[in-house]
Amino acid sequence: MERETPPPSSPVLTVSALNSLARSAVENALPLVWVGGEISNLTRAASGHWYFSLKDDRAQVRCAMFRGRNQFVDWQPCNGDQVEVRAAPTVYEARGEFQLQVELMRRAGLGALFEAFERLKQKLAAEGLFEAARKRPFPVFPKRLGIVTSPEAAALRDVLTTLRRRAPWLPVVLYPTPVQGEGAGRKIAAAIRTAGERKECDVLIVCRGGGSIEDLWAFNDESVARAIADSPMPVIVGVGHETDFTIADFVADLRAPTPTAAAEQVSLSREEWVQRLATLQHRMARPMHRMLASRAQAVDTVARRLVHPAQRIKAQRDSLAHLGKRLGMAHAQSLSRQRWRFDALASRLAAARPQPQALHAKTKQLQQGLSRALARHMQSHRADVERMAAHLAHLNPEAVLARGYSMVRNAKGEVVRSSAQIEVDETLDLHFHRGSAKARVTKKEE
Repeated sequence: MERETPPPSSPVLTVSALNSLARSAVENALPLVWVGGEISNLTRAASGHWYFSLKDDRAQVRCAMFRGRNQFVDWQPCNGDQVEVRAAPTVYEARGEFQLQVELMRRAGLGALFEAFERLKQKLAAEGLFEAARKRPFPVFPKRLGIVTSPEAAALRDVLTTLRRRAPWLPVVLYPTPVQGEGAGRKIAAAIRTAGERKECDVLIVCRGGGSIEDLWAFNDESVARAIADSPMPVIVGVGHETDFTIADFVADLRAPTPTAAAEQVSLSREEWVQRLATLQHRMARPMHRMLASRAQAVDTVARRLVHPAQRIKAQRDSLAHLGKRLGMAHAQSLSRQRWRFDALASRLAAARPQPQALHAKTKQLQQGLSRALARHMQSHRADVERMAAHLAHLNPEAVLARGYSMVRNAKGEVVRSSAQIEVDETLDLHFHRGSAKARVTKKEE
């Protein structure tokens, strides 16, 4: 079938836009995957990034592993190595190349080992072999130390050198066993059980130097884990380097990062003991000094209280004299206060005692004053009345009529003060000092 030709109106993509679309499609369609193959064309750039191809007998794919990821690979890959990588498929837009961005790399075949490791770890953890409650304490001063390792191992030399430097008095018993190869796990477990049966040591070290995961696989054997768990003495495991972990590390009573560190855990050096003793001495001396200072202060206090009997008698005599003086002064002050109160009461009684003659004279004086005040009051009122009578007489209309004046009223009874109040032919009432008359208005003038 022929491919359908796009319509003429379809937009024209640039190469970069096409590669960007391809990258988005690949990254959205393909998840993070594990891919196995052979390394070829390996290049380590100056930036620290790794670029290589991963191939099998029929195809290959370009790969990039950046510095932030390859720094966790604890071995150096080479061309021809069979590896397994966990990578994200993508497209390198600059060249339009399909490639893998590698996040993790391991030697081919280690996936099965890791799965076996995890299954055994989960199984023993479910049985409680990793719990902290079953970990056994270590003696502070071990009498004899047992070591389970190979006589030819460099780890044995490191342990013995450390013990010779830090604790040369500590005897060592070696339980030789191969630590690598076919059947090494069963032989290591047998050596651990032999040490437990003999009961010659207080502490047992199981150690081995560094290596690949295959080299250390004997310490992931179930028989080794159960032998460590069943050991009557505490066990320290120092296998590989600090980043290496085995099943034996989880079961052991103490995990040391290296064989040398395991030897240091069971042997305190002379300098450390001297420092510990100095610290203990300082901690013991400090409360002793405080106690002595407190006792000395108590002795000083008692010494100040301890005086001669004659001095104490003299002090008591002086105290009695002082108290007698204070008693006399208090008695005199009490008598003075009582005398003052008596005088005050006598004055109040004298002031409250009645005196008839004085009261009679005072009463007479008050009567005279009242009579004089009443006379003055009456005289004042009389003058006021006379003055008001004179005013009334002056305002009396009869007095005005007596002088020849008369009072005129119109028909309405109003006092006529103006000609506007009267009309012609109107009858008016005339009132005189004596008598009255009526008059008719014949003419009026405004």
